[in-house]
Amino acid sequence: MATVPSKRKLVGCANFVRSNPLSDAFECEKFDHIEFWCGDATNAAARFGVGLGMGLRCKSDATTGNGTYASYAMKSNDLTFVFTAPYGVESGGSRGEAPHPGHEGRAMMRFFEKHGLAARAVGVRVKDARAAYEEAVKRGARGVLAPTVLTHTVDDGCAKGGQVIAEIELYGDVVLRFVNATDGFDGDFLCNYSATRDAPDVSYGLQRLDHAVGNVHDLIETVDYITKVTGFHEFAEFTAEDIGTIDSGLNSMVLANNNEYVLLPVNEPTFGTKRKSQIQTYLEQNNGPGLQHLALKTDDIFATVREMRKYSHLRGGFDFQAPASDDYYKQLKAKIGDALNDEQYALVEELGLLVDKDDQGVLIQVFTKPVGDRPTLFLEIIQRIGCMRRKADSESFEQAAGCGGFGKGNFSELFKSIEAYEATLQI
Repeated sequence: MATVPSKRKLVGCANFVRSNPLSDAFECEKFDHIEFWCGDATNAAARFGVGLGMGLRCKSDATTGNGTYASYAMKSNDLTFVFTAPYGVESGGSRGEAPHPGHEGRAMMRFFEKHGLAARAVGVRVKDARAAYEEAVKRGARGVLAPTVLTHTVDDGCAKGGQVIAEIELYGDVVLRFVNATDGFDGDFLCNYSATRDAPDVSYGLQRLDHAVGNVHDLIETVDYITKVTGFHEFAEFTAEDIGTIDSGLNSMVLANNNEYVLLPVNEPTFGTKRKSQIQTYLEQNNGPGLQHLALKTDDIFATVREMRKYSHLRGGFDFQAPASDDYYKQLKAKIGDALNDEQYALVEELGLLVDKDDQGVLIQVFTKPVGDRPTLFLEIIQRIGCMRRKADSESFEQAAGCGGFGKGNFSELFKSIEAYEATLQI
C-alpha cells in the first residue's frame, strides 16, 4: 500500500502559532517515570543518585525474589528514574518473581548491547491504561505490552492496591508506558517493588521531569505517528534556521498532551552543513532513534547546580557543557531585562548557566555532557520563571507548562559547546 503523504509542514519558530485543541485520545495526566535499561543497575542507580540527588525508594532484585533482573527506583520529589539490568541470561527465560511481565533477560541484554545505558520506557500516568492502549492501537499504534493487571502482594507496610500497565512503541526501541493505579495503590513505582525504608531521603531540589526529547531519522513521519495514536498536539517547533549555527543543525517539533505537562520534543538531523549534525551523531552512536535528553525542573537552579557541581570532579556526578562566551554574559542583561536581579545575573555567569525568555516567562538552563561513554544521552537542568495561573476550582496557583520556552535564544551557544566537545572525540 502506498504511503499517504503527510499534510504536516515545518514553518519554524517565528511562524508557528501555538494553540491547544484539547485533542487527547485518552485522559493523560503527567509523566510518571523514566525507566533505563543498562548493564549494571546497582552502579547506574548509585551514580544518578549522587549526581542528581535522588534517593532509592524501592527495588526488585535477587534479594526480593526477582531472579530475572535487578531494578532500582530513584526519586526526588515527583521525579522518578528507574534503572534495570538483567542477570545472567543463559537460560533465556524468567526465574523467580519479576514485577514487570514483559521484561525478558535476553531482550534486555540485546537492548543494552545495541544502545548502552538508554531509556527504554517513558511512563505516563493516565486515567485508564486499558482504555488508553485500546484507543491508541485502534488509531494505529504498534502494541508492545497489552493491558496487564498488577497486584501488590509485597507485605512491606508501604503500599497496597494494584495497577494496570500497557505499552506501545514510541520511537526506535523506546516505549510509551501507560500506568494507572487501582484500589488506592500508593507505591513509588510498580507493584511488588519492595520499599527501601532505611535509605536516606536526599534531594538537590529537582522537582519533576519537564520534557523528554527524542531523536529520529524522519521528524514528520514520527510526529504523524505519535499525534495520530495519542491525539497530542504540537506545542512548539524549530527549524535549522532557528538554531543560529552554520556547523550543525536540527529540525524539532514539541508535542504536548491536553494539560501540556507531558512535553515530548522530537528532533531530526539536517544535512549539507560543514560538519555532521549532533543529531546524526546520536543516531549513529545509539544505533537508531532513541531518547536524547531529559529536562529536569527545579525551583532553584542555582542551589541545584551548585550541589551537582560538588560531585562532578569525583566522577560520581555529571560534567557540564562548557559555559557560554564572555560576550554572551555581557549582553545577557540587555536581552533578558529585569526578570533577574543583579545577584542572579552574577550567579548565572558563575555557574555557567544560559537564560532565555519568550512572551510569557523566563527559562534558565544548563546541560550536562553525555552521561556515559557514548555521545548519546545527556541531561538538562532548568528553572522556569513566570506564567503563574490559578488552578481550576482552587484558590492556589500553578505554573503553566513550558513557561519561557525551550531556550531558542541559547541554541547557538549550546550547539557550539556540543560541537566543541564532539570535536574532541575520535569516533
